[in-house]
Amino acid sequence: MSGITGVADTRQVLADRQPPLDPALTLVAQDAHVTYRVYEDRRVGLQELVSRGGKLRASRAIKAVKGVSFEARAGEVIGVIGANGSGKSTLLQAMAGLLPCTDGAIYARSQPVILGVGAALQPLLSGRRNVELGLLALGASQEQVEEQFDEVVEFSGLEDSIDLPLRTYSSGMKARLHFAIATSIKPDLLLIDEALAVGDADFRVRSEERIRALQAHAGTVFIVSHRLSEIQRTCTRVLWLCAGELAADGAPGEVLAKYREWVGRPRNRPPRQQREQRRRWRRRRRRRRQERRLERRRQRRQRLQAEG
Repeated sequence: MSGITGVADTRQVLADRQPPLDPALTLVAQDAHVTYRVYEDRRVGLQELVSRGGKLRASRAIKAVKGVSFEARAGEVIGVIGANGSGKSTLLQAMAGLLPCTDGAIYARSQPVILGVGAALQPLLSGRRNVELGLLALGASQEQVEEQFDEVVEFSGLEDSIDLPLRTYSSGMKARLHFAIATSIKPDLLLIDEALAVGDADFRVRSEERIRALQAHAGTVFIVSHRLSEIQRTCTRVLWLCAGELAADGAPGEVLAKYREWVGRPRNRPPRQQREQRRRWRRRRRRRRQERRLERRRQRRQRLQAEG
């Protein structure tokens, strides 16, 4: 494998680390933060428009990942668990380079391959053409594409549908095809975001066997899943994210026990950020109701003046 690469001059950054860089490291997250801005899609009253200085759409910053740090090594299969909205998919996208870190950094020894239910396959092309383009995009030569094509199709189990347009495939069929393409080249870093959850039982068994083969190949695999039994069976290590922060990092049995205990509580009090968001939402709702009442009164006065 080549040296670790990232958005900065990582050779110098990692050379300054003490102790010296472990050659088995494949990915390093150093106090990674990911914040993005979302815009509200609703009508804005005149009073609110004036108070904003003419801005038509309100926006707010979402801190999806907050200060996450860990190191991944060759041969590890790392599960990523957490409740919905805890930042799991955002973290994987940042690891793949699809989202920038607003603070801190994530460094990878090679380009990660991300595999998700919403993977970027071409719906108007046939499964055959998607396999060819996918292998070429992963760096395979034309000769390698011809050699690996039959193996990819056989693993996906889509021999009878390979010449049909991808838009006719179910979500499970798409996931099987993309997993077969992504793992055919034995990537050093494979990121799986809920893709195995949509497959059938036979596909999950074969995909777990493929993951173990990648592990033996000294690759590193990250799996985001809500199936705790799958995480327990497949992974050698688990990261638990809670409200964007790393709540636990360790052996699957230990971390899953803590997570199950947390989930099983009668009422988990929402994190402070969520409570603040709910208060802001209630304040905006009250303000919108007041604006609508004022607008109705203004329109009523205008009608009375027009009639008088």
